[in-house]
Amino acid sequence: MDIEGIIESIGLLLVLLNPFLIIVYLIDIVKKKSRELFLKILIRAGVISFFAFSMFALLGDSIFKDVFNASFASFQIFGGIVFLITGLQFIFKGGASIETLRGESKHVAGAIAMPIFIGPGTISYSVIIGEQLDKISAVVAIAITLILCIFIIYVLKWIHDKIQSTKEELIEQYIDIAGRVIAFLLGTISIELIMNGTGFWLARIL
Repeated sequence: MDIEGIIESIGLLLVLLNPFLIIVYLIDIVKKKSRELFLKILIRAGVISFFAFSMFALLGDSIFKDVFNASFASFQIFGGIVFLITGLQFIFKGGASIETLRGESKHVAGAIAMPIFIGPGTISYSVIIGEQLDKISAVVAIAITLILCIFIIYVLKWIHDKIQSTKEELIEQYIDIAGRVIAFLLGTISIELIMNGTGFWLARIL
């Protein structure tokens, strides 16, 4: 087992997941749910994400060619469009837009997993992890990353609950500023994904 490779993969995948940004998108759930229920929702989302990331790590980009008869570029374009819509919704509507995008609360675990955990960036890197590490190491790296991500988000939820009554205005300001910054970053990433996918298709045509 490649310990050094696992540690490096954990670090990079955790940066892509970025629990400090995820908490902004989950703020309506953070406010409404108890810590116990919030943790259960996160664990369910984590399990869904684990199986998705592991599948892409084990099968690689062949899953697009052999299973879906499509190219990875098509996934990049579609994922970029999803990210772009999410970013635009947040810029114009604020945090309430994320609740609308996720749909009904009974489906919240799956909606957190996709597209908040499972996105074009994290899926792409899952494919890379599967290419760089042996299969067992890749799955271990993904599992540890998701556990760390869920733990950090839960700690942030705990901090929120502790200071909400006395620092509510400060929390709202952080959410508003951070959320709009994230929206611009998402928009930038989405355009990059769309351009990369389009570039691939143009290269094939020309």
